[in-house]
Amino acid sequence: MDSFKKNKAKRIVSCSFFALLIIILVFVAVPLLPNAPYSLRIVTSGSMRPTFDTGSLIVTFPKDDYSGGDIITFTFDEGETFTTHRIHDIKVVGGEVIYITKGDANKAEDISDVYKENVKGKMLFSVPYVGYAVDFFRSSMGFALLIFISAGIIIYDQGQKIFKETKKLKKKDNQDE
Repeated sequence: MDSFKKNKAKRIVSCSFFALLIIILVFVAVPLLPNAPYSLRIVTSGSMRPTFDTGSLIVTFPKDDYSGGDIITFTFDEGETFTTHRIHDIKVVGGEVIYITKGDANKAEDISDVYKENVKGKMLFSVPYVGYAVDFFRSSMGFALLIFISAGIIIYDQGQKIFKETKKLKKKDNQDE
């Protein structure tokens, strides 16, 4: 009976771990799709402290319009570098919406204006320090380690099953003699 409880507990932990891995995989994989409903960004500076720290993973969701106080991710002039700051002010010039942004830790507003078409989305939430792990697993060494760990878990699990079956067969053979 005690062995049954141990096996059940192992199975629950194993299934829970597997489900968690699947959820993480889906959460991380979806933003890679062409028309993803959300995106993930890693915070690389302290300009938004204390709202979130360097190394936080932020999730952003595109909207049709944004309000003062929203934290948005954007680029300046269709650049490749993403910035996440709070909307400090909004102005309309010639019918075009322009956002004035500022990092919470910065004393001054950002030098460049942010045009609506350069906004990638509004921050939904952040997860502290997870960005460091995501950044590591994006590297070739981190990716190799992730594959190695995953393969190790599968090999260990299958080895346990083979060992149990072999033990059962030996026990059966000994009883038949």
